[in-house]
Amino acid sequence: MIAGVAVCVALLARWRAEYVTHRRRVDAVQWRVHVNGIRGKSTVTRIIAGMMREAGMTAIAKSTGTFAAVINAVGVDEPIDRKGPATILEQIEVCRQYLTPNVDCLVIECMALKPEYQEVSERMIVRSNIGVLTNVREDHQDVMGETLPEIARSLLSTCPTDGILVTSEQNPEIIEVMREVCESKGSRLLVADPDIVTDEEIERFDYIAFKENVCIALAIADIVGIPRDVAIDGMVRAEPDPGVLRMKELAIAGKHVTWANLFAVNDRESMVAAMEKLVPYQTESTLTVGILNNRSDRERRAIQFADVAVHDLTFDRLVTFGAYEGLVTDRLRSNGYPSDHILNLGDEHHPTQDEIIRRMIAEQPGHHVLVVGFVNIHTHQAEEMLEYFEHEAQPWTDSADAPAPELQSSSANSASELPNRNATRAAELPRRSTVGTLAQQPTHEDSRALPQRTPARQAPLLGDDVPSLPRRGG
Repeated sequence: MIAGVAVCVALLARWRAEYVTHRRRVDAVQWRVHVNGIRGKSTVTRIIAGMMREAGMTAIAKSTGTFAAVINAVGVDEPIDRKGPATILEQIEVCRQYLTPNVDCLVIECMALKPEYQEVSERMIVRSNIGVLTNVREDHQDVMGETLPEIARSLLSTCPTDGILVTSEQNPEIIEVMREVCESKGSRLLVADPDIVTDEEIERFDYIAFKENVCIALAIADIVGIPRDVAIDGMVRAEPDPGVLRMKELAIAGKHVTWANLFAVNDRESMVAAMEKLVPYQTESTLTVGILNNRSDRERRAIQFADVAVHDLTFDRLVTFGAYEGLVTDRLRSNGYPSDHILNLGDEHHPTQDEIIRRMIAEQPGHHVLVVGFVNIHTHQAEEMLEYFEHEAQPWTDSADAPAPELQSSSANSASELPNRNATRAAELPRRSTVGTLAQQPTHEDSRALPQRTPARQAPLLGDDVPSLPRRGG
């Protein structure tokens, strides 16, 4: 018994010493940024670190987006090789390995879902003096709560104590919850305005960027004292997460295929916002194909997006990948979506790669097909399709009009049979619900013609006074 007690005391003493060492190591970093939210965490983490580096600081970032990686002091990704399930203890190891005395800034993306783990991650590991809550959306309700305010309170577990919380969330109800939590922790809430980001600045990114993400980084630049032009330069140069939205123009079976990988988007509001970005890629004759990519452990999400795909978005064809094909198909039909416009290519049908490409693209009418994948990232069918898009399909050029023989359509439909997007087509294809944001978007006769943009308001980024933070410790 005495030996057992001695071992327990020794272990407790060791853990205490390790915690004190970690705390001193983290508190020595001038700027500690903890990034949380439903969408955009990885992008915000990377662009904040990028602008810090551009300003001459030594910045270390850790992202858990498409894959877990440390972005080192020169902006290079170092993938994390996990030996087992991911835990928040990973954050401690990152700090131990990378936080040398010359590091000025630590930017860590929150990797916890459960509120209690988020709180431990903030209070005992990151100890931020700048917190970020990108946005609040309906996702992970099984652990965060059913309503938006409940989800907001869960995410606010990472709100700093005696620091600053930055958000681009615009929902007044959610902002009020944020303000309440900030006041309880002695922190200041700063709501960044997306309209302060100009169209010219957003167009500098080589992927489809969102003003909501960029304005958060600009708010932090204001706090830290980084000039705006330096901050934007650093954001643009930062290596993005592999899951960011980049458009691919491909030549498949004699068709012009525009591919939009939105597999990482799995909440309604973000999906609607992302689809708005795709309007310039469509013409009157574009056929739109939406892929509902469903994981076997996300039944609730599968049902939710069977509703979103019909009520909030417009697709000429809907494809089921992965699990719950029967459930999703029944839901689509009950929502009024035509049965003959649903392509079941998931786990219940085990299609080959050739069959996926043939049925989804080659057999569809029309010359231009916009393919959009969403709901979840990984399924077998999605991986087969991505493999083809990445390694076999050729880039589209104006002369790329010869069909690939092995994928040539056997359908009786021809390009001339694809009806234009006008009033006569309303009876054939499901239209957007008036509750969807996209319903207000104009159509474009020429895919090269971008929609008219409203000049950004030159409003101040933050309030008149920006509170100073302790430069060390906090």
